[in-house]
Amino acid sequence: MTDFTEKYLSCKLSFIAFRKSLNMPRSVILRKDKQEKVFQRIGRLDGVPGEFFSQQDLAEDLGIAASTVSNFVNLKPVDRRYFIQICEKLSLDWREYAVSSVQSKGSEPSPPPLPTTLEYPEGQIEVNSPFYIERPPIEQRCYEEISKPSSLIRIKAPRQMGKSSLLARILHRAEQQGAETVYLSLQVAAQKSFTDTDTFLKWFCASVTRALNLNLELVQKHWDLAEIMGSNLCCQDYFERYLLSEIKKPITLGLDEVDRVFEYPEISGDFFGLLRVLHEEGKQRQIWKQLRLVIVHSTEVYVPINLNQSPFNVGLPVELPEFTVEQVQNLARLYQVNWSDREVLQLMEMVGGHPFLVRLALYHVARQDMTLTQLLQTAPTTTGIYSNYLRRIESILSQYPELEAGMKEVITTPHTTQLNKKTSSKLNALGLIKIQGGEVLPSCSLYQQYFQNFWK
Repeated sequence: MTDFTEKYLSCKLSFIAFRKSLNMPRSVILRKDKQEKVFQRIGRLDGVPGEFFSQQDLAEDLGIAASTVSNFVNLKPVDRRYFIQICEKLSLDWREYAVSSVQSKGSEPSPPPLPTTLEYPEGQIEVNSPFYIERPPIEQRCYEEISKPSSLIRIKAPRQMGKSSLLARILHRAEQQGAETVYLSLQVAAQKSFTDTDTFLKWFCASVTRALNLNLELVQKHWDLAEIMGSNLCCQDYFERYLLSEIKKPITLGLDEVDRVFEYPEISGDFFGLLRVLHEEGKQRQIWKQLRLVIVHSTEVYVPINLNQSPFNVGLPVELPEFTVEQVQNLARLYQVNWSDREVLQLMEMVGGHPFLVRLALYHVARQDMTLTQLLQTAPTTTGIYSNYLRRIESILSQYPELEAGMKEVITTPHTTQLNKKTSSKLNALGLIKIQGGEVLPSCSLYQQYFQNFWK
């Protein structure tokens, strides 16, 4: 371990110890079986208005932080006095809604039970999974935003950072608020769907129609007008005349992996311009207020798009950060891994706070496949737990010479690296680099050590 790393760990440990020494107030937790009742009092459920339009509305009425209300509804510890205030405002008996119906004055609520089945960290985390780690205030802001008419949320982060898992939770919350939801990944579109704008938008309309369980014949019948109206206007008209008119309640459309459209400049301008129009229509016409959009992508938007026709400079922007030390500690507890603060920081020195890399490490340690020491020794090698992950990245780089050359430059000369915007964006989308103070650096020791040895 380097002197710098040792000093970093020492400072981090001192800070954590200081925080733990603080006298935190006693707290209580909302009972899970009462959560649905609370949702009925806040916002809208199945189209029925609640006593408060949103959690933000309730927080402002009480004069408390929105994060406190968020913790309350999401079964997280809340200071007892705030818990009582919230319950009283919602006309609820707080004793019936606390984790224990009768709490002695000096007792604390029992923590939620630990999961008994370990989840292999692969793909999207299910909505009801106990292994999902929230990154406040992101989730709560998204839940509040998606309840608003004609809202648009843009989620950006490198791959395997939890974008799809967050999208799933936003769509789930929209369902709880009474909306119809559609999840559409652009990765499932066949290559021929990207032949031209007309073909792609027809596929887009057909995919949304199918997800809403409506008659697909409507698409073909309406698309005869595309030659007269143009594909964009035809698609917009189809949404208005058939989808929004037929459903007659909010539709939340979650578009995942929209990066794929970036590869087709002849389509991307029209498609993203259309999304901007669909969003803007909600500001002028009542029927379009029903449509809410969530757009998920990994890279920066480097395709040329007129700013007035782009959906990437409107709505709520969300950039998912890496896990903090505290969040990694919480995840370790869920995996029933009893690590000290130093052990948590040792893992993070190797992989940062990258959700997938952290979860994979905890999964193997929890299964007792290896110790942390063994994991760290083999992590940046072809025999470690990240071997398949690293080989996949290696394969991607080899297919794109400009990315491979850029990553070599970052590894060998990090303090003088100057990458063009497109290369930097793609390497960032892969989670390989970070930019600090104008310097482009490997995002964690795992990549630094692996590629240093690979390119010797």
